[in-house]
Amino acid sequence: GGSVKAGKMPEGEKTRQCKQEEEQQQKEEEREGLIEFYGSYQELFQFFCSNTTIHGAIRLVCSKKNKMKTAFWSVLFFLTFGLMYWQFGILYREYFSYPVNLNLNLNSDRLTFPAVTLCTLNPYRYSAIRKKLDELDQITHQTLLDLYDYNMSLARSDWSTLATQKRSSRSLLHHVQRHPLRRQKRDNLVNLPENSPSVDKNDWKIGFVLCSENNKDCFHQAYSSGVDAVREWYSFHYINILAQMPDAKALDESDFENFIYACRFNEATCDKANYTHFHHPLYGNCYTFNDNSSSLWTSSLPGINNGLSLVVRTEQNDFIPLLSTVTGARVMVHDQNEPAFMDDGGFNVRPGIETSISMRKEMTVRLGGSYSDCTEDGSDVPVQNLYSSRYTEQVCIRSCFQLNMVERCGCAYYFYPLPTRAEYCDYTKHVAWGYCYYKLLAEFKADVLGCFHKCRKPCKMTEYQLSAGYSRWPSAVSEDWVFYMLSQQNKYNITSKRNGVAKVNIFFEEWNYKTNGESPAFTVVTLLSQLGNQWSLWFGSSVLSVMELAELILDFIAITFILALRWFRSRQQLSPPGPTPNSHDNSAFQDEAPGRSPPHRFTVEAVVTMLPSYNSLEPRGLSRDGDVGHE
Repeated sequence: GGSVKAGKMPEGEKTRQCKQEEEQQQKEEEREGLIEFYGSYQELFQFFCSNTTIHGAIRLVCSKKNKMKTAFWSVLFFLTFGLMYWQFGILYREYFSYPVNLNLNLNSDRLTFPAVTLCTLNPYRYSAIRKKLDELDQITHQTLLDLYDYNMSLARSDWSTLATQKRSSRSLLHHVQRHPLRRQKRDNLVNLPENSPSVDKNDWKIGFVLCSENNKDCFHQAYSSGVDAVREWYSFHYINILAQMPDAKALDESDFENFIYACRFNEATCDKANYTHFHHPLYGNCYTFNDNSSSLWTSSLPGINNGLSLVVRTEQNDFIPLLSTVTGARVMVHDQNEPAFMDDGGFNVRPGIETSISMRKEMTVRLGGSYSDCTEDGSDVPVQNLYSSRYTEQVCIRSCFQLNMVERCGCAYYFYPLPTRAEYCDYTKHVAWGYCYYKLLAEFKADVLGCFHKCRKPCKMTEYQLSAGYSRWPSAVSEDWVFYMLSQQNKYNITSKRNGVAKVNIFFEEWNYKTNGESPAFTVVTLLSQLGNQWSLWFGSSVLSVMELAELILDFIAITFILALRWFRSRQQLSPPGPTPNSHDNSAFQDEAPGRSPPHRFTVEAVVTMLPSYNSLEPRGLSRDGDVGHE
């Protein structure tokens, strides 16, 4: 019993040793934490401001004893930070708008001569449809006589035979009567009677009526000009006659020698291998030179003697006067493998005039993808290409209209290519196609069909800028021998010499051609350079300063996570544990360390088994005997 008493330690010394051990353990834990993270937000921010290379941050630490300066530098620092990121936002917005720079280049090289299409401006009375055209002319003659008291002279004299000829219910007269040419009062004179003296002939509009198949809906296709109304009405019936032909080759009546008297390119004579022929419903026979043949023409020198020179016949022979009201020829310059849209890019050549057309080639190359909505080859455009040519915007627009025409009206418009498993419109099979066509045309022009939105510009385009000069040809002193030579070589027998021929010269104005290209105005390198400029302007820092800021953000996130984890664990430790059946009474240890952390924070075994140092053994052994004897 006495030896146990001697082994006891005083209460104060035991408590002091426990405190020393806890402090030592806490220091070791803190020393481990500082290897990777900081102990608090204040310590992290103070270390960053004291050691960063960002200008102005050190002021937040140096002036911490002066609250006014600290507030001033804090506001200035974060204001500058916000302004910099505002500039960053402007730069990013400009970058993602994908701006482009326009590059202009002048190139000098041998130029490939473009394709040239020349039309007679003379819709021909083809033998396959001559009888129906004569019948249509007779009906038109009677219509003009009824409306305008005009007795039109006709080419045929045996109209009495046609007038007495029986016609079935589906004859041409029946369909013309279904779509008659009529006069209509102008809007401000609708309420006046027809025989009113206030109504003059000039106060009428003229047009024709188009009705749906069940005649429930009709509208008046009116024109302010009687000439336009008659031509449009006649053209409508003329198209129906053409569409009734089962084979379009029946209209292929080329008469090249009777239209083109002379053809020379680069001082060499043209031959049949240099042109192709097609028929246009309104412009007659058309001939395209240098169109995608095996050997394309090239111009080695500019000037009128190094281009294409044509002498063409402009007298209208066996023409249709109600369809063509002009005399001359129509010419268009276009690129190879592109259709000739004579309505869009063509212009007329005057009879008795030498027209000299100088060209300047211009190429446009656009950036695709995010920089523009252009298309490379039209494969990404949701419109089927009906033409046997490469993609152009006009090809797409016309194809779009034709596809909508087939879908809505059940037939195809004669002026455009025929889609698969479709047929051209004519009122012997499609009674109300005219009504459907004009309704659809109004929607097309208003872009209700979306064709102008769907059809995008090609990324690569070749255009020719044209300028024309005119002079009388042949001149008064040379016309006699010129016409005599033409009569000998080309059987020239035109009565009106002055209006019977014309000359056309097409050539390159200069050897240079212009290329308009696009390049990105804001690349990734440009963006990084601009961001670096803004960073240096506001903070006078470098890329390493950006890494310091990134490190600050990462450390802030890590400290936040650690503090949240510690708070969560402390909440769990402060919650009282439930009693267990075999629990021991630890009241003695709780009395020695009241108010401290939970029991597992104490190393109880280390306190009980702690041995005294060697130097303290002797005094303790001496006092032990005294204690025993006393007890």
